[in-house]
Amino acid sequence: MSAFPVNTALTLNTATGDIRPPKPRRRDVVENDEYAAFVRRIIRAFAKRVATGDVEALRDMVNLSGLLDEAIGDAVTGLRTHGYSWAEIADRLGISRQAAHQRWGGDK
Repeated sequence: MSAFPVNTALTLNTATGDIRPPKPRRRDVVENDEYAAFVRRIIRAFAKRVATGDVEALRDMVNLSGLLDEAIGDAVTGLRTHGYSWAEIADRLGISRQAAHQRWGGDK
């Protein structure tokens, strides 16, 4: 064994000749459909509660909209970090890659 430890993240990838560390691996999707359905049920239940006369909670509901927009931005940033292209992200949203990049990319 060598007296000096080797940082493999800084060594040359002999297979590709690249010195950059490999991109993080993509994760498999696990139970996202069920989780999204659960979130939809919660939102609908909250809307029904507001609709029964809780006018004070209407502001909280609107604030959730802003939080959701921020969470979508975080999700897109995470997907980009994990190697997904703008085209792959845009395809799932039914928009062009340019539209996706314009909304969530750039200097953010």
